[in-house]
Amino acid sequence: MAKEILSDAVLVHEYASGNEWALAQLIERHQSRIYSFIYSKVKDRDLSDDIFQETFIKVINTIRKQNYNEEGKFLPWVMRIAHNLIIDYFRKQSKMKMKRDQEEYSIFNMMLDGEMNIENKMIAGQIEDDLHVLIQKLPEDQQEIIRLRLFDDLTFKEISELNGISINTALGRMRYAIINLRKIITKNQIILND
Repeated sequence: MAKEILSDAVLVHEYASGNEWALAQLIERHQSRIYSFIYSKVKDRDLSDDIFQETFIKVINTIRKQNYNEEGKFLPWVMRIAHNLIIDYFRKQSKMKMKRDQEEYSIFNMMLDGEMNIENKMIAGQIEDDLHVLIQKLPEDQQEIIRLRLFDDLTFKEISELNGISINTALGRMRYAIINLRKIITKNQIILND
């Protein structure tokens, strides 16, 4: 008689209830795919091992604290954790803070001012919220480049390494994202500053 194959959701529930075997099954089931994803981005075995372990430490802590609610979507959730840890790694490796061109990024300048008063912080928060809505209207690859460059503060070199694309492709996507954002802003007659 063949052993029943339990779904990820059942295994997560079992692990949350204290069944350590369930976690071992989840790791065994997905380790190859998750590790391959990590390695494809960082190209270093030791670093991949570290990020893989850190990923599952976060998974374990989240499930143990009963904060896991991605039922049926375990693998994409774990991949997202790994992706975020990879971004954190690249961010820490960055030696210099990104310099922003004043003309290209003027709509973001208010958000970056460390000396803002409460009113400016509220305005900056609203601009950032509005910007996130506008970014959702861009094609997926342009959304990703905006997020990595402006919100995750990665360099174009780091973005190209993370996504397996050339620096020119990353620059091109950013250029098209800015052009498209300007078109959306103009079309909808959005005013971003006084």
